[in-house]
Amino acid sequence: MGDSVNEYTTRLQQQEQEIKSLSAEVDGLKNPQNLSPSPRLEQLRDENAKLKYRLNVLKRSLQEERTVHCGKSMTNILHRLEEIFCEAIRAAYPELEDPPLSVASSQQPRFGEYQCNSAMAIAQILKAKGVKTNPREIAQKIVQNLSDNEVILKTEIAGPGFINVYLKRPFVSKLMSNLLINGVQPPPLSKKRVVVDFSSPNIAKEMHVGHLRSTIIGESMSRLFEFLGYDVLRLNHVGDWGTQFGMLIAHLQDKFPDYLTSCPPIGDLQAFYKESKKRFDEEEDFKKRAYKCVVRLQSKDPEFIKAWNLICDVSRKEFQKVYNCLDITLIERGESYYQEMMTKVVKEFDERGLSEMDEGRKIVFVPGQPIPLTIVKSDGGYTYDTSDLAALRQRLFDEKADMIIYVTDSGQGTHFQVVFAAAQLIGWYDPQVTRVEHAGFGVVLGEDKKKFKTRSGDTVRLMDLLDEGLKRCMDKLKEKERDKVLTPEELTKAQRSVAFGCIKYADLSHNRSNDYVFAFDKMLDDRGNTAAYLLYAFTRIRSIVRLANIDEAALKKAAETTEVLVEHEAEWELGKVILRFPEILQKILDSLMLHTLCDYLYELATTFTDFYDSCYCVEKDRQTGKVVKVNMSRILLCEATAAIMAKCFDILGINPVARM
Repeated sequence: MGDSVNEYTTRLQQQEQEIKSLSAEVDGLKNPQNLSPSPRLEQLRDENAKLKYRLNVLKRSLQEERTVHCGKSMTNILHRLEEIFCEAIRAAYPELEDPPLSVASSQQPRFGEYQCNSAMAIAQILKAKGVKTNPREIAQKIVQNLSDNEVILKTEIAGPGFINVYLKRPFVSKLMSNLLINGVQPPPLSKKRVVVDFSSPNIAKEMHVGHLRSTIIGESMSRLFEFLGYDVLRLNHVGDWGTQFGMLIAHLQDKFPDYLTSCPPIGDLQAFYKESKKRFDEEEDFKKRAYKCVVRLQSKDPEFIKAWNLICDVSRKEFQKVYNCLDITLIERGESYYQEMMTKVVKEFDERGLSEMDEGRKIVFVPGQPIPLTIVKSDGGYTYDTSDLAALRQRLFDEKADMIIYVTDSGQGTHFQVVFAAAQLIGWYDPQVTRVEHAGFGVVLGEDKKKFKTRSGDTVRLMDLLDEGLKRCMDKLKEKERDKVLTPEELTKAQRSVAFGCIKYADLSHNRSNDYVFAFDKMLDDRGNTAAYLLYAFTRIRSIVRLANIDEAALKKAAETTEVLVEHEAEWELGKVILRFPEILQKILDSLMLHTLCDYLYELATTFTDFYDSCYCVEKDRQTGKVVKVNMSRILLCEATAAIMAKCFDILGINPVARM
């Protein structure tokens, strides 16, 4: 179809409106009242039949439109059931303007695959209107109004009014074939511009374990949004401006006086920072000179801008080492980027009468918020509040973001709550239209359940942590004698995949709101819900196709010509888990909780193990070892599992390898 998405959407809306109108009209014609047998009654009956026919034609047309438009996308079964039940509830209770709709996955197989739980809520609404009825009767009426569809095999009414839903196996089989032919495609969503603010280390300070969570979580969120087809801007809001640069530049001038002509060999920027801080605290003359350096820097003196750039560049190189290890992509846009915008922000709050003076400082007090924002200090300088307001404004008006996500520790929750409230107060955005959210996270703890520190009590450097992960992973691989079967190149790839994958997964598999214990031994364990287990499981699944001697071309042809059977209970269970992937993505999009994807990935891997233990895929001659029989339908189930797992790994930022 060559129609634009807008035209397609408009036509769908028009059809749905007509269906709604026709449904109401048909309901009105079902039992014509106060009419004696007459030509008029015959005419009404004739119109009634025509309306029903037209209604069915429109419904089929609407379904065909959806099929064409969403043919390559994975079907969200939950959403499709919501459409079916919404239609049935409206037909059963046309007098309810906005009837409650509740459809969810069933927690127990004996209750079907899904449940519609709307009857109880509808009963409460009717009771408030003075209509006596019970939820089971409502559930029965909803079921009676279910239209013929491609999804539901049967329904059962259970308990006080739950409607248990059982899926048609041919429907699941067809969706599996679509997945294999088209690949793992995102659900059809409207285009959005998304800004993700994450990582955000401070210049002249090394990245430490505290930056680990923001970096890993922000990267994974960005990957999710990109897979969903959003236009994503990944921003690194580094701390690259402020009074600390005065002391750093003053120390640079003393230690490397020829820095303007010869690049200073600053090997350890952390030590350089500590030296300058010690002098700032102990030497009064140095402190005065540091303040003068700040003034010269803020007035854009070329020599001081060069010194500032030199210090920033040394930090950037150190940051990039971490980003290269963890496969992180970011655009640096630090506090300095927003300096010119802060004056305009303050002026805007002043002109709107939203700022006030308080003991020499300028504040913004948002009604209902626990603390004010300080937008100008008593010395005339700006603050983090001013910087974050300027950044938010730029992202809303210049970047035209539909969604802005800040990934920082939960300790900054109140700060962002007030910043967002101030932005709404001044009218920069409407939270019903634009999603601006703080995705907070807990702290990283050591195995003693205290804040993760070195034995000497210092903060753990992130590069030291990553290097330790590599070392421990290689020890583990050699313990399993993988060095005797893998080439040196394969061994290094496996080492990096498992080490960095385990560090990421250990973080992402926990609810980000909670603190989590950093424990290498647990991370690298190849049993349980760990990256090590999942990566090994993935390589085993991929090896099944190699065992069957099936090349890519043969697989592709099989996907197009072989029906994926889901007759055995283990096949059925695996197929259902695979097809829940779009529901999982939607759940994460709503909550921004990535542990949901990790839980799903682990469930998929363990369900596959049950399937593989129960259903042969490749049969070999016990004496010769030759392949004598291949169950192609089950091989395709293996491929579908691997495809979903690969996409999950990709979203989580984990790189699986062919051999481990």
